[in-house]
Amino acid sequence: MSQEELLQQIYKKDDRAFTLLYDMYSKSLFSVIYNLIRDHEEAEDILQETFVKIWKNIESYDESKGRFYTWILNISRNASIDRLRSKGFNNRQKNLSSDNFVHLLDESNKMNHKIDTIGIREFVKKLKPKCIQILDLLFFKGYTQQEASEELQIPLGTIKTQNRNCINDLRNFLKV
Repeated sequence: MSQEELLQQIYKKDDRAFTLLYDMYSKSLFSVIYNLIRDHEEAEDILQETFVKIWKNIESYDESKGRFYTWILNISRNASIDRLRSKGFNNRQKNLSSDNFVHLLDESNKMNHKIDTIGIREFVKKLKPKCIQILDLLFFKGYTQQEASEELQIPLGTIKTQNRNCINDLRNFLKV
């Protein structure tokens, strides 16, 4: 069945067309979703939601605006991004078991060794205590500026300014 014939059947809400649509596109859409989400179960849920949205909103597809595959790809991508931004998803990620992070401890120790090897830690120690605290959160612990702002209870704009000033101080120490 050609894509045009398939679309005509989907417009008519033919169940067999839906099965064929799923068979044709599920693997490629799943891989796009999984690459964004990095969680197999979540990706399966989003894939299911994507096909429901395609089925319910097929009338909004306009062939003159682009290919069908691009349209369904955008639906899956947008659904993935919506899930990533959702509060529930973020909370689940924060509450993962510590078993998921054991490997990070080894990598962290390796990173500390690398930092010590190139001597950055000695230069960071020469900075003001507030700079040490900010750089530690932002660069060594991977906090965003917003998260560092909340952690240190300092306004976001102040964190940004102090971060920039601390980096400049570090550059001066390194003579870069």
